[in-house]
Amino acid sequence: MAKPPSLDDVLYPPFTGFPPSGLDFLRRLKKNNNRPWFQARKPFYEENLRLPMQCLIAGLAVRLHDETPEVEFNPKRNIFRIYRDTRFSKNKTPYKTNIAAWFGLRGRKADTEGPGLYVGVGTDEVFAGGGLYMPSGEQLKAIRRSIAENPDEFLEVIRAPDFRKRFGGIQGEVLSRAPLGYKPDHPMIEHLRHKQFFVGVELSEKACRSAKFEETVARVFALTMPLVRWLVRAIA
Repeated sequence: MAKPPSLDDVLYPPFTGFPPSGLDFLRRLKKNNNRPWFQARKPFYEENLRLPMQCLIAGLAVRLHDETPEVEFNPKRNIFRIYRDTRFSKNKTPYKTNIAAWFGLRGRKADTEGPGLYVGVGTDEVFAGGGLYMPSGEQLKAIRRSIAENPDEFLEVIRAPDFRKRFGGIQGEVLSRAPLGYKPDHPMIEHLRHKQFFVGVELSEKACRSAKFEETVARVFALTMPLVRWLVRAIA
């Protein structure tokens, strides 16, 4: 077995779950979403949310090293900033009320616009999964072309028994009619109408407070990877 990759020579403690105090912090942040309140409690956020997420990522790096070697798991680089981009949003609250991480392919710095894996922990939703959440117009064209020209390859991914049992099928928004360039009676029209190509599972807040959450996320990621790999080939 190959040696797991270096995590920048930082030793992270084993993941033991997100502490209840961390989830309570997010609940309070919803009611106090302003800079003075957060800045006064930033060390608490770092210890009770950011550090547990870093420990989770470090654990996933070891668990999935052989199974998903093309994906980068790095506790320093995978976590989304808590600061919201409010430039084009009517919601001007400065902070996100969850903590989340995105795992793209190695060698693609901060590539959140490509296929990858995602885990998010918040008081409204705990989610693990992956794929391509907001494909660009060009990516959608390439994906649909790949589905139409090589349907068996796509169907092999989404009809795999373990994949179907865990996810059911591709999730996300779907067009109400056939996309431009495809007839309504196309044999793959059910799949061509998708606007998003991702899968995932919603988990309970209780689940993320347990050390077993790491194993659960790892299993979800392993089942998601055939779709991620197919998407990478489709948009290449």
